[in-house]
Amino acid sequence: MQFIDLAAQYKHLQNKIDKRIKTVLEHGKYIMGPEVKELEEKLSEYVGVKHTITCANGTDALTLALMTLNITKGDAVFCPTFTFFATAEAVAFAGATPVFVDSNEDTFNICPSDLEKRIEQVISEGKLMPKAIIAVDLFGLPADYAAIQKIADKYDLKVIEDAAQGFGGAIIDENGKEQRAGSFGDIATTSFFPAKPLGCYGDGGAVFTNNEEYAALLKSYRVHGKGEDKYDNIRIGMNSRLDTIQAAILLEKLYEFPIELESRNKIANSYDKNLSSFYKTPKTPSGYLSSWAQYTIISENRDLDIKAFKEKGVPVMVYYATCMHQQTAFKSLYCKNGDFPVAEKLAKSVFSLPMHPYLNSHLSLIFNIK
Repeated sequence: MQFIDLAAQYKHLQNKIDKRIKTVLEHGKYIMGPEVKELEEKLSEYVGVKHTITCANGTDALTLALMTLNITKGDAVFCPTFTFFATAEAVAFAGATPVFVDSNEDTFNICPSDLEKRIEQVISEGKLMPKAIIAVDLFGLPADYAAIQKIADKYDLKVIEDAAQGFGGAIIDENGKEQRAGSFGDIATTSFFPAKPLGCYGDGGAVFTNNEEYAALLKSYRVHGKGEDKYDNIRIGMNSRLDTIQAAILLEKLYEFPIELESRNKIANSYDKNLSSFYKTPKTPSGYLSSWAQYTIISENRDLDIKAFKEKGVPVMVYYATCMHQQTAFKSLYCKNGDFPVAEKLAKSVFSLPMHPYLNSHLSLIFNIK
């Protein structure tokens, strides 16, 4: 059994993917070839935004977003402490200061009430300029963007959606209309790392926005800050392009994605039905749709439970055993244990079970462990 079975997915899509790759090999346009533009158009259509700008990976997508919003030294960017390192790493790489925020115990996402508390604290101290909020769609579930945007508007902050794990998730309004992950905030980013809900066979990422000015800047920044002529660089940028073969692979995976998303949700429902008596299982709030990048449960005896699963041949992972504020790279921020009680509790008790669209044949083994 695989934690994420990319081989099963490839077997299912092999003929289509191989054909797409063969086409790229034949036309030979390996960088910014026609498949890249086609993918960007299809992603914009799926997500529901005007502009998609692909790039080399999800971390670069965050960096490009911060560059576009002119985030720099002396700025404060608020982000969850319970998430993958890249979220805060990109902030620090820009020269700004990440200000960590505690989690919501039920959704694992950034806690709006703690967010406002941290913003007020930064304003009161007067050392940093509050500039932006990065909200992460952790494990596939969109963050509470209604509450986050309300806070952002109150304090005149930009909102960046980190949808590296959230692609395919959505928030549904009272009229039944879906707003998909990648369309929230001023700019949104995602990752196409192979293990993500929509992944390629290498590194890849994208930035989404409805803002024309931002889109123009992003297209320039990803190719060395180029102007109309690629040899007239009008700003300092970076080299962050999605290669054409990865775009070709993603096109075929994107066509299949709605079917895979439906399968992920059925598997999550089966997990909940069979495991909720033994663990605190993740709950999707009313009006939300998760893409289930991970299926993460809470255990009072994590080490023993992990051992039991592994002894039966069920791979498990821990996301994340160490909060951001506890990591060596951010010791200079002078956070201490106890500052983020919910996130710290999650880090000591969560673990994730296998999750991918081709898991059905293995579910009985997982459920029989308890």
